[in-house]
Amino acid sequence: MATQVIMPKLSPTMEEGQLSRWLKKEGDKVSMGEPLAEIDTDKATMEMQALGDGVLRKILIQEGESAPLGQLIAIIGEPDEDISSIASQASATAPASAPAKAPAPVTEAKTDELQPAKAAETETHLGGNGRQASAPVAPSATGRLIVSPLAARMAAESGIDLRSVNGSGPGGRIIKRDVEGLISQQGSATQPAAATKQPHLRAVGGVAQKSAIATASAYHDEPASEMRRTIAKRLVTSLGPVPHFFLTTEIEMDRAAEMRSGINALDPELKISINDIIIKVAAAALLQHPQVNASFQDKVVRYYERADIGVAVAIEEGLITPIIRAADQKSLSEIANEVRDLAGRARERKLRPEEYMGASFSISNLGMFGIDEFTAVINPPEGAILAIGAMSPKPVVRDNEVVVRQMMRVTMSCDHRVIDGATGAKFLQTFRKILENPLFLVV
Repeated sequence: MATQVIMPKLSPTMEEGQLSRWLKKEGDKVSMGEPLAEIDTDKATMEMQALGDGVLRKILIQEGESAPLGQLIAIIGEPDEDISSIASQASATAPASAPAKAPAPVTEAKTDELQPAKAAETETHLGGNGRQASAPVAPSATGRLIVSPLAARMAAESGIDLRSVNGSGPGGRIIKRDVEGLISQQGSATQPAAATKQPHLRAVGGVAQKSAIATASAYHDEPASEMRRTIAKRLVTSLGPVPHFFLTTEIEMDRAAEMRSGINALDPELKISINDIIIKVAAAALLQHPQVNASFQDKVVRYYERADIGVAVAIEEGLITPIIRAADQKSLSEIANEVRDLAGRARERKLRPEEYMGASFSISNLGMFGIDEFTAVINPPEGAILAIGAMSPKPVVRDNEVVVRQMMRVTMSCDHRVIDGATGAKFLQTFRKILENPLFLVV
């Protein structure tokens, strides 16, 4: 009897999944419990296992396409089994608005030269059915190419063999910028004339000027990833319904920087960062101000007994906030090691749902990108998020003298249903006091 493969619920917040990669092709034998496909959920890429034995008879959605939970996406059966009724039923019930693959990038070429991009299979193992690579690269230790969903789609649309791409992401993962580099090289090689063509000049009052371009810019569309669509949905339910207000303060960071340098000098393997110290200080301040370590829950305000701090990590497809559980109870070295581990697995989309869901407070740090100050959007149902800017030397007045200090601006976004202005201000006072005098952490 045929087994119907449906889009499974792989995370608590998942509403639909995007087929990242089929690990089997039509006609392959399949055993129960064997990995069948990789699914992009709203936060991670997870393997879907087969729930029956037989042959993968029919694939109903292709790589890069999405399907809601419960939709039939493949059929497993015996080699000679009649599956026509199941396949036709699936076609009749499939959503009419299912997203299509992105079209090939449109450039200012002649109309008759614009052809659809040839779909290239994303091979799981080297030596599959893909084209012969001109410069094959070594696979990962498991023998599989590690490719982000967006990079896989871009490569398919541009006819690029992924085995010819050197991955620059964690663990050799092929990411967007790797494919973009080859696309750029292809454009330079195939259209040298366009690259060197001079703009048409016209004389105005004896001075040659560039003629105006009257038509709109060419463009191309790419399907939004499950993560990007989830981010869009959650932001709509945050900044609008949640009444935000913002508090900003400036903090002198010299002593925190000295402490970090001293700790790392004692043991270079620790690699404590300023962000690790900020997490520890925020946890300590939250315990002193439980009104901030809280969330609005319709008819009640929930107060958390531990400081479970979400740390925003930028990944290729969007943003994810892995959580340092009970940060108030952990040492700086424990926090540093945990942040590195979680951030690395977040970029590889290997986090488990419990590792990124259920924070009581969040921190977003853009200081490493040279951002002096910004405001962050609260991640519901959390009551607040702290936005960290860059640490930089500035002239300040101390004891009636102008001196140079390492200063950092932080802005807390607060849910006014939970936190009042004075409550948020007192939290920031404590946060600033400890960060400017980090010895408070040991008393």
